[in-house]
Amino acid sequence: MGSDLIVIAVAGASGSGKSLLSHTIVDELGSEYVTVITEDSYYKDHSNMSFEELQHLNYDHPNAFDHDLLVSHLQALKAGKSIEVPIYDYATHRRIEKARAVTSSQRIVVLEGILLLNDAQLRELTDIKIFVDTPMDISFIRRLKRDVLERGRTMESVITQYENTVRPMFLKFIEPSKRYADIIVPHGGKNRIAIEMIQAKMRDLLQTGAVKPLKVVG
Repeated sequence: MGSDLIVIAVAGASGSGKSLLSHTIVDELGSEYVTVITEDSYYKDHSNMSFEELQHLNYDHPNAFDHDLLVSHLQALKAGKSIEVPIYDYATHRRIEKARAVTSSQRIVVLEGILLLNDAQLRELTDIKIFVDTPMDISFIRRLKRDVLERGRTMESVITQYENTVRPMFLKFIEPSKRYADIIVPHGGKNRIAIEMIQAKMRDLLQTGAVKPLKVVG
């Protein structure tokens, strides 16, 4: 038996506010039928690599993610099946043994990540596409604070990574994917107008179970 699952993709640069936007929308909505899945959970597992080798990987390139697994999980949810979402440990750069169950009872999945709109298969499985458009300097400052305070990184390592991979990959893959968005949200995850508009659409979807065309750029 199939499912009426709706997938909403929230993409944008690292530090743009897409995670805050996604969780604010879902938490304030307060529905047990809505959940968030992060693209970061699908970083490829490199358990066979040394910690030193892991430091040299490009975590902002499409090849860093197991999008095939993510695609298969979305297809399973849309087919009315439950899945086990991997849990990624940022400190060790590896998946841990535990996984998070997402059940077939979900009506809406908010999928957030940097490269969602860059992948044609993921775009095909997504019903509403959102791009969080935040100036690069603000995104970098947010990323710097987060990685140092929450992920145990040094300031020097964050700056080096930003110069070598984060900024080049944004310009090559992430920023161009903005053209696929149905909604462009400026000012990051605290844009109350955007939050309330998206929540209103989600309430409508929960009530009707149907996706209606949505083309709003603001």
